Amino acid sequence: MNKQIVICVLRSNYIKAIDDYSAKSLTPIFEEHISTSAKIFTDKWRGYSPLKEKYNIEQKESKNGKNFKAIHVVIHQIKSWIRTVPSHVSKKHIQSYFNEFSFRINRSIFKENIFHKTIERMIAAMPIYQNKIIQKIRGCLNKKKDSCILKKC
Repeated sequence: MNKQIVICVLRSNYIKAIDDYSAKSLTPIFEEHISTSAKIFTDKWRGYSPLKEKYNIEQKESKNGKNFKAIHVVIHQIKSWIRTVPSHVSKKHIQSYFNEFSFRINRSIFKENIFHKTIERMIAAMPIYQNKIIQKIRGCLNKKKDSCILKKC
């Protein structure tokens, strides 16, 4: 069976390989990534119809992609990126390629937030003082003199 793809453009991109576009295949994606209170715009694919009971879905004509420009930009980007892979992309590994692409594109879109998030994490974390680090190293050396790796002992 051929793999199909679903592309979600939320605050970040998400791409998933699925077996078909049925409501059964789409439901886990909705449950994992989309809030029931979110306003969702889709094309007129009938696989979304059963999901309307739980989600706020508005379906509209694609008009050859004019109504879904963000999705078509992502589709173009992933096709271009996959073409740069010097070997065959197998069905077995396609989700790994999609995950890598999503990671890269999301990082490029939100790169100004990376520094801010790092600072937030540093502020929220408990401080580690030099004497604690030295105690940890000495504790490791006393336990395993030949092979001390800095990790939780």
